[in-house]
Order: sequence, then C-alpha cells, then structure tokens
Amino acid sequence: QVQLVESGGGLVQVGDSLRLSCAASGLTFTSYAMGWFRQAPGKEREFVSKISWNGDSTVYADSVKGRFTISRENAKNTVYLQMNRLKLEDTAVYYCAAGRNYLSNFATGKVSYWGQGTQVTVSS
Repeated sequence: QVQLVESGGGLVQVGDSLRLSCAASGLTFTSYAMGWFRQAPGKEREFVSKISWNGDSTVYADSVKGRFTISRENAKNTVYLQMNRLKLEDTAVYYCAAGRNYLSNFATGKVSYWGQGTQVTVSS
C-alpha cells in the first residue's frame, strides 16, 4: 500500500532552520506532484507548498514564500521542505501529500495520499 513517512520535525527556536523529509513508497513517484500542508492547534489544515513531478514547478503559500524551499529527489522517492527563518506561527503538524499529476488540486486539499504528520514547534 501507499505510505508517506515524514521525518525531521522537532523543537527549534525562532530564526532557526529545519529540513523535513517525506519518503514515499507503494506508488510510482513520478506520477505524482508532492506537497506539504500544516495544521496548527485549533486551526484548519492549510497548504504550504507543492512541487511538480519533475521539480520544474513549485508553489508556495504567501506565509512561507522566501523562507521555505520544496524539492524532490525522484531517485529516492523523497520530497523535502527546507524551512529557514522559522517563526512562532510556523508551529504546526506538517503533513506530506501526494497528488496524481493533472488530477489533484493542492490549493483545495484534493490530493490522493497523506502522511501521518511530523510536529514542528518553534519557541521563543
């Protein structure tokens, strides 16, 4: 079955960096755009970033643009989220998602698979 396994979360301070990883298995990785969402306590899940199957196209939420970078390594079936200059408001559970090429809509959360999430906590 399809599995998306996130790693790399943790407790950091404001201004620090973290890199999240998501390892995918059970699917043809290049048939999927990949992305990240997050859910803060008491809030709805929100889109963070998306990358096309070949890495040529990326999209970011305004709140993370210029600070976060999404990338993927198709040979390793892995997608990454490099998070720099972290802020208190970046505290959330971060979820990896896979959306079938041309059939998904990351802006609305219409994706095929979700990971279990990894906690990122930014403290002052």
